[in-house]
Amino acid sequence: MRPRVKKLIGTVVLVVGVVTYALIVMMIGQFRLAQSGPGVQLAFFAFFGLIWIVPAAMLIRWMERVER
Repeated sequence: MRPRVKKLIGTVVLVVGVVTYALIVMMIGQFRLAQSGPGVQLAFFAFFGLIWIVPAAMLIRWMERVER
């Protein structure tokens, strides 16, 4: 696959995926943590705010991989 096509596909998947992920996490946090204290909310959003980096890094690695 040509690098330009891989980068286009990866960029679209990354943007759509991060937006979808953020909306889902916000909904879960809003409904599940409404009665929780600020420490629990901070821990929840800090953890889930950073965990998206793992699949994003794998996607970026795929986008940058050179096929021979």
